[in-house]
Amino acid sequence: MAQLVKSVFDVAIDDKSLSSQVYEFESERKSAGISSSSIIGYTIATPQSYKAFQRSTGNSPTTLEAATKEVPSLKPNDVLIRIHAISLNYRDVAMMNGKYQTPVIDGGVPASDCAAEVVALGSEVHDFAIGDRVAPIFNLKSIDGTRGGVVDFRRGCGWRVKAAACITCAGTTAWNALGMPRSKGTALVQGTGGVSIFGLMICLGAGIRPIITSSSDRKLDLAKAAGGPDSVDTINYLTHPKWEEEVHRVTNGRGVDVVINNVGPTAMAQSLTSLARRGTVSLVGFLGGFGGSQFPDTVMPILMKNATIRGIYVGTKIDHQNLCSFLTEKEVNLKPILDDVVFSFEDSQAAFDYLYSGKHMGKVVIRV
Repeated sequence: MAQLVKSVFDVAIDDKSLSSQVYEFESERKSAGISSSSIIGYTIATPQSYKAFQRSTGNSPTTLEAATKEVPSLKPNDVLIRIHAISLNYRDVAMMNGKYQTPVIDGGVPASDCAAEVVALGSEVHDFAIGDRVAPIFNLKSIDGTRGGVVDFRRGCGWRVKAAACITCAGTTAWNALGMPRSKGTALVQGTGGVSIFGLMICLGAGIRPIITSSSDRKLDLAKAAGGPDSVDTINYLTHPKWEEEVHRVTNGRGVDVVINNVGPTAMAQSLTSLARRGTVSLVGFLGGFGGSQFPDTVMPILMKNATIRGIYVGTKIDHQNLCSFLTEKEVNLKPILDDVVFSFEDSQAAFDYLYSGKHMGKVVIRV
């Protein structure tokens, strides 16, 4: 099942009674006094097929095509999960619209983030039980089997499934980009997408003063409301095209300790100018494209400010787990990370189109 956890979007199992079977089985197990460890390897009415959406073949832009696929047999170290919610990332629509820098598999299954429950376990899996609520980590390339590739989020948290589905990529990326754990200081967060709003909420939970940018005053007002009175600074980069000057004005000339650069190379020079001495620019996204014409302008500012540029590719399983612990300990409100519009699995194409339009704020979620 390694490929199922890695490509979590296509584990939308076509068996509506499966979830109830899990809970009926768990109820019987508990009534009989049987521990979950004694039923490792037990599988319950595992469906033979599942529904999927995959990219159409040919030149971009591509669309989503419905497909039915066979569920592979369960190997000893595998965990089979049933997905309840999926969240989308910009890379998902970039791949479909010819804006991703690396090759994309024809007919591949998009998306990487979900919240799910365990429905079947391999015989060698001892750290999960049927019915556990889990989320996959982002990069499974160096992991053998899937039990190392999922994180248990059932303990000590009251997250709804939609919020839990947003942690894998956007949440862990924001955590890593901010250099967590840290406290105090200031951070510039570019944009109001998933990573940005997750970064905003982490900052507020950690006592970091956030500055957030957008071209939309409406979205900036929503960001302010998420933080409460006088807790978030905002900059409209259309009103202030030299937004780095606004950053210094807001920080009384000091600059920020960290910049989450979601725009890419085209915003690198301004990002460095926004920094305080010994600050860090975390290069996360490529919303402004991959053009690097401004990179020569960054060499001396890096030297003069003793600055650091970090490339961020999500994070590790430990980052993921530490973020979950932080969110629980600080009781971080995750509602602001969710866009108001939620899509059904059948309307997945509309969800992708909505994300690509840029009308969203925070994370776009598909319920399964």
